[in-house]
Amino acid sequence: MTVGSLFAGIGGIDLGFKQAGFDILWANEIDRNACKTYKLNFPETTLFEGDIRKLDVSLLSKVDIITAGFPCQPFSICGNQKGFSDNRGNLFFDIMRITDAVKPQIIFLENVAHLVEHDKGRTFNVIHNELVSRGYYLRYLVADACDYGIPQHRTRTYILAFRDVERCESYRFPEMVKLEKRVFDIIDKSVKADDSYYLSENSPKHNKMAKAITDDNQIYRFSDYGIQSGKDGICFTLKANMGTWYDRVPIIKDNYGIRTITPKECLALMGFPKNFKIANITPKSAYKQIGNLVCVPVINSIAKNIYYK
Repeated sequence: MTVGSLFAGIGGIDLGFKQAGFDILWANEIDRNACKTYKLNFPETTLFEGDIRKLDVSLLSKVDIITAGFPCQPFSICGNQKGFSDNRGNLFFDIMRITDAVKPQIIFLENVAHLVEHDKGRTFNVIHNELVSRGYYLRYLVADACDYGIPQHRTRTYILAFRDVERCESYRFPEMVKLEKRVFDIIDKSVKADDSYYLSENSPKHNKMAKAITDDNQIYRFSDYGIQSGKDGICFTLKANMGTWYDRVPIIKDNYGIRTITPKECLALMGFPKNFKIANITPKSAYKQIGNLVCVPVINSIAKNIYYK
């Protein structure tokens, strides 16, 4: 089965589908640095770099599935919640424009958990009605990644739209998976990171964090409400603002000191494999890209249940 990917980012959704056996034929992404990372990891995929609003549909080959992790900020409880009145929210209709041209059998959408409740359900109704009017039947799931084996609280809405009503009715979202790993099963505290990640000893931030760390097996970060701690060895949601405010990057105490976690460790907490490459970009850009990601094992589980030969 073949996939066309919109709002591809660095390829989190694409990787989950690829692992499940799909061929990613083409992708679209506007962020230049994300494109650099994407091309490193998906060299065989045709990548259309630029604004989706200017994407020429005549260049797109037919695919079985269109995937889109479309911008979540207009619908997030952490944002202004402008929804479709936000230009980023309106980009959903470009997914529909491309759907009209490509006519995939299945559409997979991913967004924040609050999408279902945004504007008292009206936003979700618009999405539902746009898909139904094109002959699609819908299933959706709101799920937290830690219920699917990833030690991070990352709740997202996953929407599947099928042209075939029987396939829609027979589709089952994956069963929950018992959480076997915690943060420090993924991050090795015995491995020293680059010196640039450690908080300078006796600096105000170091001293505040040193007082706050009462359990070395938890992960911490500075927040609007003081210092936030993870619980039960599970990481809180990794956010895109890690790239805007560096002090929002999670912090741990390892065997060598108190430090922020690295981009590679953030990827690991998203379920990315060790061989996934990050382009030569600034740490801020890397953290921003990672904060916009999906947890790959969740996507992979959903995709496996779609796949057929």
